[in-house]
Amino acid sequence: MNDSTLAPSHPPQPLDLPRLTQAQAPLTQAVDVINERGETEQVHIPAERALTVYVDRRELVTLMTLGAHPELLVLGYLRNQRLVDSVFDIESITVDWEVNAAAVRTRHGIARIEERTASKVVTTGCGQGSVFGGLMDEVDRIELPQAQLTQAQLYGLVNAIRLKETTYKSAGSVHGCALFRGEDMLVFVEDVGRHNAIDTIAGWMWMNPEAPSAAPSTQAGQTDTASFQPMGGADKVFYTTGRLTSEMVIKSAQMGVPIVVSRSGMTQMGHAVAQQLGLCAIGRATNRRFVCYAGAHRLVLQPELA
Repeated sequence: MNDSTLAPSHPPQPLDLPRLTQAQAPLTQAVDVINERGETEQVHIPAERALTVYVDRRELVTLMTLGAHPELLVLGYLRNQRLVDSVFDIESITVDWEVNAAAVRTRHGIARIEERTASKVVTTGCGQGSVFGGLMDEVDRIELPQAQLTQAQLYGLVNAIRLKETTYKSAGSVHGCALFRGEDMLVFVEDVGRHNAIDTIAGWMWMNPEAPSAAPSTQAGQTDTASFQPMGGADKVFYTTGRLTSEMVIKSAQMGVPIVVSRSGMTQMGHAVAQQLGLCAIGRATNRRFVCYAGAHRLVLQPELA
């Protein structure tokens, strides 16, 4: 943490990455329904469940989630809520579906946690995401890296999403998000809310180095914190099936990702924040159609491809 009173008095030693359980829950559930012909048939629906997060034994929030990657969701949530500054601030995250709880243990506590979580903004979208503190507080301090996306790469990533086998195709009622490097899909996440999916990707980025060779290990499986660089967003593109709201734009920017693409549209506040940040926001991206709402200087147009 930045609070000097919480900093260790001795020189920093190599630390482990957070210890995470692997408590993936079933993503769908079979139910009987009546169709238009009056016949009974079985369909699969997403399995929504509550996950209450405790930080150092203090109840923080309850997230509604599919439970596909709950530990990464919690880690990314803490990151995007600006409650922790580094992946190494977290010692462990333990998820237990028998009690629907996630227990987070930090290394040095979270400074002023009561003050920082006192004000909550309920955001738009399914599952009603929430963010602590002023939604716009840190926007002025975010500087996005220089990056561009070609129209051909845009079509490539949209096609990759189209071909992806997803829970949405089998059960519907979920949002999908993905992180790309050019046309290459690095990770794909689905959840009941797009805010959960982007938080999970944020957690995944923190747990993975920028390059596989960038995480030299010391004895006992420890990671050299001076050498380990969590994955950055400079050459990445964030994709979501949901709307580009202010929350989604800000979270993408906090992750250092300067280009976002959506199958859906964009809200007025999301548009204003994207323009302020110089973030490239592309919506209505299906097949070979799209509109660029903001940050067109980052998009290399190739109209002949359309």
